[in-house]
Formats: sequence, structure tokens, C-alpha cells
Amino acid sequence: MSHLTWLLIAWGALTAVLIVLLIYKSTLSMREDDQLFLDESESHMEQEQLEILRRMNKLTPLVRIFGAASGVLILVIAGIWIYNGFTQVQ
Repeated sequence: MSHLTWLLIAWGALTAVLIVLLIYKSTLSMREDDQLFLDESESHMEQEQLEILRRMNKLTPLVRIFGAASGVLILVIAGIWIYNGFTQVQ
């Protein structure tokens, strides 16, 4: 297998992880509410919302890292493919 094939496999894996993270983040954001809890009887709902926000804040850097890595890797793959195309033409 060529280097380009291995890079494409790595890019596919990175992109698959990114997609899973984005799906998970969107399911969390569907459960997020924009409301103010004024009564003590609703404190459990406030705790649930704080937990959702904590999870979303933890996911945001991962989404950015995997998104950037996927973008950079596809640009590297395109550069290698173009370079190979120019060097093989004789």
C-alpha cells in the first residue's frame, strides 16, 4: 500500500471520529434549555443543565482539534496527489 492510501485511511478515521463527536454534541444541545431556575424544587433541572453545559464545553476543544486535523490532512493528501501527478508526467 502506498503512503497516500495510508493517509486516506487516517483521514477517514479522523473524519469518522469528528462526525461522531458532532452528532453527540448535537444530541446534547437538543437537551439544553435556555431558562432561569428560580424555585428550589427545580434545582435538579438546573443541575442537569449544568452537567449538559459541562459536557458541551469539554467537547468543543475536541471538535476543533479533530476538525482542524481532518482539514490539514486532506490538504496534505491533495498536495501529495498533485505533486505525484506533476512528477510522473514526463
